[in-house]
Formats: sequence, C-alpha cells, structure tokens
Amino acid sequence: MVRDGEVVAIVPTRRAADGARVLALPKGHIDEGETPLQAAIREVREEAGVVVEHLADLGEVRYWYTRGGRRISKAVAFFLFGYVEGDLADHDEEVEEARWLPLSEARQSLSYAGEREMIERAMRVLRERDGAGASGDRKDR
Repeated sequence: MVRDGEVVAIVPTRRAADGARVLALPKGHIDEGETPLQAAIREVREEAGVVVEHLADLGEVRYWYTRGGRRISKAVAFFLFGYVEGDLADHDEEVEEARWLPLSEARQSLSYAGEREMIERAMRVLRERDGAGASGDRKDR
C-alpha cells in the first residue's frame, strides 16, 4: 500500500527463523469464506491500522518454509491499494511497529525478496497510471 510514494511496512512481533527482526508488508491467512482480496484488505486494517481501496492485482509469491520439521508450501497474493483513512498506531498485537517507507527504500530494505519484487511491480503500475494521467494517493500491499 503506498501513499505519496510511500508504502506501509510492518515489523511483526514474530521473528525470522534466525531470531532477526523482520521488515515486511502486511499479510496473513485467508479466513473461511473470504477471497484473497478480502483477506488482504482485512489484514492491512488489522496489521497496519488503515483502511484501503483496491487499485490493482500485483501477483503472487510462492515459497517453502519449515515448521515443526515439516516442509510447507505457501502462496501469497499481493495487491496495490489506495489509502482511504486510518492511523498506523492502530495496529494489532501481532505487529511491533507499522511505518511509512519511501518505495525506493522499501525496495532495498524489506526482509523478503518476493516482497521487494512486489514493490518493483507496484512502482511499475504506479508509473503506468501516472503516465496515463492518474492521480491520487496510492498504497501497496
């Protein structure tokens, strides 16, 4: 989610496997009966404290991780959102901190390569929209 060239990033309370702090985009699980888009809108509200509107689909990141000795496949859908309202301080207990970062900084500093790629895609979509005369606040998730 981006606003004026910035994206909301979070530091989850859950650490990386090596114990390091993680800087990530808001995301989470799909609840029963939700679409991936509905889940993303809900998760951004819960984890970043803001209400957003859907602008574009960015794609999906697929990866494997290990939990409890089991190898697990995961797919995460990402969307470009426009900021509507809200306060980053209004995030849930799963998040240590939510903050705005310039897109160019997020492209370099997010912890996960797949999320950095989504920032690249968001920047391309925003350039294309701006080139077509689009205006207004925008957010990436």
